[in-house]
Amino acid sequence: MPDELVELQIRPPSVPEFPSLRTDHATERRLRDDLRRQIALLERRLGELFAAAFPRQGIDFAVASAGGPRVLGVADLERVRDALALRLRDAETEVARRGRIEERNRQRLDAMLEAPQNYRWLRISAREIGEPSCRTWTSEPRLGVIGMLMGWWRVKVSSGCPLASGRGCAAAPA
Repeated sequence: MPDELVELQIRPPSVPEFPSLRTDHATERRLRDDLRRQIALLERRLGELFAAAFPRQGIDFAVASAGGPRVLGVADLERVRDALALRLRDAETEVARRGRIEERNRQRLDAMLEAPQNYRWLRISAREIGEPSCRTWTSEPRLGVIGMLMGWWRVKVSSGCPLASGRGCAAAPA
């Protein structure tokens, strides 16, 4: 009798197999192919979003790996797909937020060009309106203090990026 009890304790409990939960190789292959297709679509959309927002920085477009080199199972592919979908949603939200800010800055720049006296000392850079240059627009008085006292304000546009300078004085050859 004690040997029978030991044998019962060692044997793992049997789990009934349900035919509907078992997947054959063809079904699993179709699932994996479909998940890989979805992942490729999400990666392409993430790349397109990065390309559309190129001058801006801070949009993460890298695709993280799911471990070492191996064939991913259905569960691993689902995790990768879900993580990509979340990153794509976050990136779309960030691009939309930046677009709204840039549009507001463009409207403010248009208003400043119309009435510079209402936007005294305001400076708007090209990056703030989504342009990849160093140009700035500044509302400042014409003729310095006299212009400030007389209310003569203008919008001054910078010429862009400063010229590159050398590394200093070169040593004269001996």
